[in-house]
Amino acid sequence: MFARITTIQVKTQYIDKVIKILKESVVPAAKSQKGFKKIYVFLNRETGKAHSIALWENQEDAIANEKSLYYQEQHVKLLPFYKSDPFKEGFEVIVDE
Repeated sequence: MFARITTIQVKTQYIDKVIKILKESVVPAAKSQKGFKKIYVFLNRETGKAHSIALWENQEDAIANEKSLYYQEQHVKLLPFYKSDPFKEGFEVIVDE
C-alpha cells in the first residue's frame, strides 16, 4: 500500500466551504479512481492547517492519479481557498493494523 500525505494551509474564513467541497465532490470522485482505498483529512480550525492521507493500492496508482484529469479538476476546486500551494509527499505503508 502507498500513502500520499498532503499538507495544506487553508484560509480560515473558507474552512466550511473546503469541508463541503471535500465531502460532496472530492471524496466521492476519489472513490472511483483506480487503486484508491481511503482518505483521512485532519484540520486545525484555528490555524487552517490541514493534512490529508490518501491511501492507494500501490505507488503506481497514486502517481497515475496525480497526473490524471480527475486530480487536476479536484485541485482547481480547492485552490482559491489555500494560503499557499499544497506540499505533497509519498510513503510506502509498512504497518497497517
